[in-house]
Amino acid sequence: MPLDPPDLPPMAAAIAPPTVAAEAPTQVLPPVVPAMPSEPPAVPAPSYPEPASGTGTSPAFRPLFTEAPGLNWAGPGDSWSDAWAMQPSAGNHPAAGAAQDPAAGPEAELPLTARDIDLIRASLAVVEPVADRATAHFYALLFLHHPEVRSLFPAAMDVQRDRLFRALLGAARGAEDPVALRAGLSALGCGHRRYGTLTGHYAPVGECLVQALARYAGSRWDADTELAWRRAYRLISSIMIEAAEEAARTSPPWWQGEIVRHERRTRDVAVLTVRPDQAYPFRAGQYTSLETPWWPRVWRHYSFASAPRPDGLLTFHVKAVQAGWVSNALVHRAAPGDVLRLGPAAGAMTVDHTAGPDLLCLGGGTGIAPIRALVEEAAACGTPGRRVEVFYGARRAAELYELDGLRELARAHPWLTVRPVLSGSGPVEDALTGELPEVVSRFGPWSGCEAVLSGPPAMVRRGVGVLLRSGVPAERIRHDLVGDLAAG
Repeated sequence: MPLDPPDLPPMAAAIAPPTVAAEAPTQVLPPVVPAMPSEPPAVPAPSYPEPASGTGTSPAFRPLFTEAPGLNWAGPGDSWSDAWAMQPSAGNHPAAGAAQDPAAGPEAELPLTARDIDLIRASLAVVEPVADRATAHFYALLFLHHPEVRSLFPAAMDVQRDRLFRALLGAARGAEDPVALRAGLSALGCGHRRYGTLTGHYAPVGECLVQALARYAGSRWDADTELAWRRAYRLISSIMIEAAEEAARTSPPWWQGEIVRHERRTRDVAVLTVRPDQAYPFRAGQYTSLETPWWPRVWRHYSFASAPRPDGLLTFHVKAVQAGWVSNALVHRAAPGDVLRLGPAAGAMTVDHTAGPDLLCLGGGTGIAPIRALVEEAAACGTPGRRVEVFYGARRAAELYELDGLRELARAHPWLTVRPVLSGSGPVEDALTGELPEVVSRFGPWSGCEAVLSGPPAMVRRGVGVLLRSGVPAERIRHDLVGDLAAG
């Protein structure tokens, strides 16, 4: 079961892609964007195809856009998945139902106590220095005893191993804040639906996790520590399962989206316009996770670069980063007709435009994408008299690829001010020079504003510090530090 904490996206790493056979198109579509459905269709609870008679395997996955001219799809049921799809025995097949841990007794069903939390943190402190070995051992146990779950994971497991331990650390550190813990785990449970995770997968994951921790916790592991971990995992898995099952009543585990426009703004930046297969709910300032046909089960976060539109189209800004699997595929390989998969919208960098103070926006590089979306949303439903200040930063002039569009909006809306900022050099009219957070500090104080920040994590962190020192209350500063959203 892939562990993908929403606030901790993976770092990219280079690896040769698995070979995926391209599906031959059966028909070439005309170069027009079909009309968007006006109402979302009813979405039933997720269902999975019955195995073919006598084979024990599911039929090949078929995307909705089988006629897309550039389609090269990979997903559940593809040849890579089939290579791992060993026949599960009746005893270890992850059928639906409650996630019961066969080794857990009635004591494991009791609530987590303060002493349990102390024991968990103490054991994690021992495991943390050898986390890479502990998590590798966990996945080895999981794939050895439950090979049927291997196809839920990406081919390269180095990033996934890092995610697991960070997720455990996050849960242990947040155990004393049940409201925040439930919110984070609920988002995690909903996000796992896109991998094909079922309720029955949670029990084997928990058992293998306990075994791996027992091996690497050394003298810190005893019966009380094991009981504490079983209680904690039962709490974690029950919250995730509950959230996933609730989400399944109203939305699909993923959406499919056909690329209908691919524009190169710079050598390494592309703007993608995507048409989802059904109505896709989101707010300006949020982000989603994308999976490409060329990297099955590798998901990366990207912000929406426009507010919700009547035609339902979605826009993303993507920068190809060094060794970035998904970003390089989207910038240098993707083309109109290719089909992506999208997870549900996430993120709290949304703004109430009907009330509130003036809005200050800091956008660095492709981090300008959600800022552009928020400006569009403010233009559509903003409060009269509320001003919006946008500081748009980059190293070189060519990287301010969205500046003309923002200036056009500023000419149409007097309440909007756009200030380009360059940390390097370049011929940009009225550009300010310096690092973005420091330039913003020169225009302060900003104590009467609400602020949103988007861009490289280092810029966001420095910007938050500048704004706090400038008098902006912490509760009025919004960002989604899911890391570099476009990285990887």
